[in-house]
Amino acid sequence: MAKSRKSFLLRVDPRVHDALKRWADAEFRSLNGQVEYLLRQLLVEQGRLKEGEVPQEPPRPGRPPVE
Repeated sequence: MAKSRKSFLLRVDPRVHDALKRWADAEFRSLNGQVEYLLRQLLVEQGRLKEGEVPQEPPRPGRPPVE
């Protein structure tokens, strides 16, 4: 069963968009995934979201890590 996800429109300065896109590419994430990752980190850091409430980061595509 797929998790439900909310969507919303976000308008950002083109320079912010470009910087986020480069960062996402460097970490092999989609732009959307990078924004969600950064928001999740900030919410925990600022105490707005408790550790137990933190949604798990979706698995990254590609080969699983070698153990």
